[in-house]
Amino acid sequence: MSVSIEIAGLPPERIVFSPSPLAELGTALHALSEPGHHPGVQGWATAVNAGLPQDLADRLCEADFLWRSTSSDILLPFAGLRDPAVRPGRTLADDLDLLDRLDDEEFVSAALEFTCSALYGSAALRSPLSDARMRERAMDLAAARGPGQQRFTARLLEDPPGVRAWIRRLFEDCEQAFFADTWKRVRGRLAADAQEKTELLRRRGLAATVEAVSPALSLDESGTRIEVDKLISARTTAVDPAVGAGVAFIPSVHEWPHLSVLHRHGWRPVVHYPIAGPELPGPLSVEQFQLRMAALAHPMRMRLCRSLARAPHTTSELAENYELSSPEVSRHLAVLKKAGLICSWRRGRYVQYQMDLKTVARLGSDFLGTVLR
Repeated sequence: MSVSIEIAGLPPERIVFSPSPLAELGTALHALSEPGHHPGVQGWATAVNAGLPQDLADRLCEADFLWRSTSSDILLPFAGLRDPAVRPGRTLADDLDLLDRLDDEEFVSAALEFTCSALYGSAALRSPLSDARMRERAMDLAAARGPGQQRFTARLLEDPPGVRAWIRRLFEDCEQAFFADTWKRVRGRLAADAQEKTELLRRRGLAATVEAVSPALSLDESGTRIEVDKLISARTTAVDPAVGAGVAFIPSVHEWPHLSVLHRHGWRPVVHYPIAGPELPGPLSVEQFQLRMAALAHPMRMRLCRSLARAPHTTSELAENYELSSPEVSRHLAVLKKAGLICSWRRGRYVQYQMDLKTVARLGSDFLGTVLR
């Protein structure tokens, strides 16, 4: 499973690395609402949440569907404008001006992204402002998420300009309350990372550059498609003449462990990637994680793991302990080894096997990293 970004014929100058204040504010708001997802910034999140004015905290709760469970595309408005030369703003005000340039239908459809997950990335996607069925669906799904979101969705559908002004004021108040200091602290790191990736692209090409962005990214053998390893399957294009050719890579300090891909139909694709600190492990591939889960799903392999976690064992020892044949034990060990859960070494004429405790200890964080990516 992956998100594929078609780039055949894409001019190199249309591959852009750039920070975005609004995108970073969105990831910061997500970290504030879901600090458990972001262990690296929990201290920061606790301090900011404690210092928020009550009125601002209440308004953030009202609109948190824009960043809590998904990252709304309105946080990357430059990608929806029909000018491929548009890049993220240098300041939050610049980015909010780009957001104001989206028409009401684009804005509302992007804000209510949760209503169109089955159609996201499809030409069949319609705005709830112009499509009665999408409007009804938006209200039904909003109601299922609670009265607060139902009220907000109804307001947005009835008065898009008023709610858009409300959201802009909300983001401006966030800047005054905490984000100006946060942006001042992180913008240098983001700019340096974007510059580093731009130089790497110039010197070593796209394959090396996307690999440096994240191990979850790769360039296919033909060099015409970027693959993003995620628990979804989707396709988008960076060379749609209707919206202008281009793909943007936006670095983030608060994004880890997520790796977001905007693949909305009619918008240019965006990869919003984390700058991983040295203390943060790299992401496990979806395929490798599935191998590990499948390997541990078998009851006999679970029993073998009980022994292998305590001490090294040979195949014959395990066969005797569990009353199995040696070939049967070997087959189970091969599955566990392919999944990376055990290691082996030769001692004389014997091969010994033992569980890789560090790898197994990471299974919980690997699971969260895979499903949250």
